[in-house]
Amino acid sequence: MTTTARIERREFLKLGAIAGSGLLLGVQVPWGKASPAAASAPAFQPNVFLRIAPDDVVTIWCARSDMGQGVRTALPMIVADELDADWSQVRVEQADAHPSSYGRMMTVGSSSVRNGAWMPLRRAGAAAREMLVAAAAARWGVNASECVTAAGRVSHQASGRSLRYGQVAAAASALPVPASPTLKDPSRFRLIGTRARVLDSPAKVTGQAIYGADVRVPGMLFATVVHPPRFGDRVRSFDAARARGIPGVSHVVQVSQGVAVAAKTTWSALQGARALDITWQDGGFALSSAGIFRSFAELAQREGVEAQKRGDAPAALAGAGADRRIEAVYEAPYLAHATMEPMNCTADVRADRCEIWAPTQNPQGTQSAAARITGLPVDSVTVHVTFLGCGWGRRSRTDFVEDAVETSKAVGAPVQLLWTREEDMQHDYYRPAVHHRLSGAVDANGHLTALHARVVAQPFASQSGVDGPAVAGLAEHDYAIPHVLVEYCRPDLPVPVGYWRSVGPSQNTFILESFVDELAHLAGRDPVEFRRELLTASPRLLHVLDVAAVRSGWGTAAPPGRARGVALVRDKGGLVAQVAEVSLERDRVRVHKVTCAADCGRIIHPGIVEGQITGSIVAGLAAALHGEITIENGRVSQSNFLDYPLLRMREMPVVEVHLVPSEEEPGGVGEPAVPPIAPAVANALFALTGTRIRRLPIRLDAESSTRNRSG
Repeated sequence: MTTTARIERREFLKLGAIAGSGLLLGVQVPWGKASPAAASAPAFQPNVFLRIAPDDVVTIWCARSDMGQGVRTALPMIVADELDADWSQVRVEQADAHPSSYGRMMTVGSSSVRNGAWMPLRRAGAAAREMLVAAAAARWGVNASECVTAAGRVSHQASGRSLRYGQVAAAASALPVPASPTLKDPSRFRLIGTRARVLDSPAKVTGQAIYGADVRVPGMLFATVVHPPRFGDRVRSFDAARARGIPGVSHVVQVSQGVAVAAKTTWSALQGARALDITWQDGGFALSSAGIFRSFAELAQREGVEAQKRGDAPAALAGAGADRRIEAVYEAPYLAHATMEPMNCTADVRADRCEIWAPTQNPQGTQSAAARITGLPVDSVTVHVTFLGCGWGRRSRTDFVEDAVETSKAVGAPVQLLWTREEDMQHDYYRPAVHHRLSGAVDANGHLTALHARVVAQPFASQSGVDGPAVAGLAEHDYAIPHVLVEYCRPDLPVPVGYWRSVGPSQNTFILESFVDELAHLAGRDPVEFRRELLTASPRLLHVLDVAAVRSGWGTAAPPGRARGVALVRDKGGLVAQVAEVSLERDRVRVHKVTCAADCGRIIHPGIVEGQITGSIVAGLAAALHGEITIENGRVSQSNFLDYPLLRMREMPVVEVHLVPSEEEPGGVGEPAVPPIAPAVANALFALTGTRIRRLPIRLDAESSTRNRSG
């Protein structure tokens, strides 16, 4: 029997009448708080609105940022399935930022569906469905248990009567909200798990989708910023005379992070920026990449802070059971995000309010940053989230927002601020460079007995001790190794680092999976069988590995001139195994095929998941083959795609994605397929050439690889 509850402002669900006498249902996740309402709803703005209008249109407000990962379809599918809505009548709207009512709006970590959205959204749809049924049953004078719902209608099967949702929405809005609505049995899902129409595809295909750079505001100026060339430098002085002489340039102002030029057109702003004469205050950082890695190597000679310990790895490595032992140093470089849409933001700062249009992964951080800069209360700052032309974690930062808000405040007009590709490439928050020292041993029977890893990587957080993201993918893994010690060593450098797609596992999985492969060959064992033995306590990941092995033809002969390599990961709720098939063409690595098996829990939309996995492989492969940010005398050497290349069409392998059915709650899909591709390719190259790749990007030279003499 369904229970009901009287509704208060700060309770879990809120129902209110809206214009047109429709049904407005909101969901507030447990950590949220109530807030002043939007104009259409009395005194409440929940984190997700579900509106059913008299014309049967169901509108769902999405509080996550869309950067191509499909949240504007996947999240509405969850609500609509429990609601039994007609999918052709569903519309989605992007929610503006709010400091509390939406919970945490940050769109990072493959968390849009997992980490709290799955059940609250299901309850939202189920509650609305029960209320619509109750309203229809009351109109007919029958018991609600005699009614069924499907495709946006309530039906009374005994009498053959039926009502559209829009016809009972107003009556439903007057009913109490179920405190514990009955959720569907998953066997009754009709949308979840299907390849439903992707709601935002028409707008993207026709060019109607609004990205940050597409925003236009009346009276808007266009601006760009010149930032210090070296990390830690600041503006000492500047001469704007030549810049002001460029036709169209209206303002040249200093902002916290550099000097901004505003003009009537973007081209004029860019020309004005090139004409600036800026003197920089030396911040004192002049290291180059070679010196940075030398300092990492020196730090790795010392003991670090314990990040994971099981058994006694040092003793096991020195003991009688360590019949065969290997030591290795692995390194990975800094990486830029290099998003297709450079950093940009449009801001309109007035005396009493601030309005922002931004392709941001962090709407609430954007709102808070603008409030801090303008001195306005947070509720006087409106943040409209546009589509994002790629994010990968870069747009979780607010530096580009701060540039726009400060510039608009200084010039007294709305401003669209755009970073050049060069500014974007050279003023990123980079994936940290790393230096890892590893030792491992196998016994006389070829079993892995001990693993010791010392991690040197810049921290993501300023707190002392172990930095969790820096050791992620190494400090926790599914391998049942009797003796494990992972230590963390913290370098102190002014190079800004940040979250890059899949974060720590993007480099640490390359290192762990490559080293496990080394240990398998040291033991004289097949790499898949070696891993299978280590995964006996992780049946889901073991199954994923088995699927990838079977589907790739592991154990059969590869085509002439090719070899296969394997790697796997558990990351952000997704379990992924990949087999890469590679060859050498004119001494260049050619990846012909990638077979990927993935268990991401229950799948909302298979097509979206397949697309995300394929895109992850592209991202990881581009980083593995090409990605490298180098530093020379304190500044980034790369400036554009000419010297920071991405994957070319001719380099794209055939990708087979095999989704493993699962009834577990949804896991992450946007990142877990990134980490395994680099080690899968590197391990395949070893099988092909006998050369072990221990440094990214993959290059077949002495600097980035070494001949494995132990196997």
